[in-house]
Amino acid sequence: MPRKTKTTAGAAETPVLEVPAELLDQLVKGPMTQGDLETMFRSLKKAVIERAMGAEMNQHLGYKAGEARPAGQSNHRNGSSAKTVLTDEGAVRIEVPRDREGSYEPQIVGKHERRFSGFDQKIVAMYARGMTVREIQGYLAEMYGTEVSPEFISQVTEEVMAEVIAWQNRPLEALYPVVFFDALRIKIRDESVVRNKAVYLALGVLPDGSRDVLGIWIEQTEGAKFWLKVFNDLKTRGCNDILIAVVDGLKGLAEAIETAYPATTVQTCIVHLIRNSLDYTSYRDRRVVAGALRPIYTAVSASAAEAALSVFEASDWSAKYPTIAQSWRRAWEHVIPFFAFPPEVRRVIYTTNVIESLHMQLRKIIKNRGHFPSDEAATKLLWLALRNVMAKQISSTREWKSAMTQFAILYGDRFTPSHS
Repeated sequence: MPRKTKTTAGAAETPVLEVPAELLDQLVKGPMTQGDLETMFRSLKKAVIERAMGAEMNQHLGYKAGEARPAGQSNHRNGSSAKTVLTDEGAVRIEVPRDREGSYEPQIVGKHERRFSGFDQKIVAMYARGMTVREIQGYLAEMYGTEVSPEFISQVTEEVMAEVIAWQNRPLEALYPVVFFDALRIKIRDESVVRNKAVYLALGVLPDGSRDVLGIWIEQTEGAKFWLKVFNDLKTRGCNDILIAVVDGLKGLAEAIETAYPATTVQTCIVHLIRNSLDYTSYRDRRVVAGALRPIYTAVSASAAEAALSVFEASDWSAKYPTIAQSWRRAWEHVIPFFAFPPEVRRVIYTTNVIESLHMQLRKIIKNRGHFPSDEAATKLLWLALRNVMAKQISSTREWKSAMTQFAILYGDRFTPSHS
């Protein structure tokens, strides 16, 4: 049967069988319902699996069915045994050939295997989209008439943990010009008590503008000790330098990064600071207060920004909402680095929205979960979700393209654009 090859971007060529038209005519002799198609696909899979195992048996014995045994050959075919395997089209009942000596080991479906690889992938895909174990169980029963236990589904998804561990320990690039840090809260059972824990993500931007999630860390409380552990992990995995760390007031992060990466600039997310300021105001006053704050973060220099902040402190709005100016003053040490950068770089580090958009998509996936049974279970689902999301968000942005030249000028040898 002739073969064609199918190529997708970034992937190796995959052989594709070209099915003769006469064979298709034999299979499809008239209009078919979806149920007819599913039945046909299961029948085809059964036939292909059994034919493949027959070819394996031929090779194992050294002769084909119906042929005479080679001289001196004592082993021979000994009927078959029935076995049900789970495939991506549902449960399929197959006949597994046997030999007299019991030495034949099926390769396409192992002796003790009860499912085909595509079935596992379907379960993992549903799990990655936020479906609970019970929901997956119900879906498989409804769509394929296949009854599987919750324990079985958990076992299939648990096999992903090896990939998660490998990902968490993979080598990193030596330089990330910008790394965004942020956290989201999820409920996890810990020592028989459901606790509200923080999941921290680090989203790194490479010199060519592409993005990569550097890791997932779960902790009940944040602090310098925890963040030092995170940064030491990044260094151990090969990240030697971070030019700018963009954060949203994460407790202890600034102190820890000064120890691990003393040359790194810590920049508070300006958008978060504005949002937090407006949280103190009434809805009716928000637009006007936002306009009063604008001269601060659009100032041309740190001195001009501080002068604008002093003007705001002396205004009626500050008298009405004194906590706004106080919050800016508390964060001022990590606000003013922003003003040393040209507009091209400011646009890149202005906000942690790029990582917040990840969090928004993660929340959609985990919203159906009351809580997770363990840190490992939470990490597993978050990693699967991130893998799907990041596959669509790798490309660099237009803002980054214009910022690259500025980074090269500002940081010289520390900034080494990737040409891969």
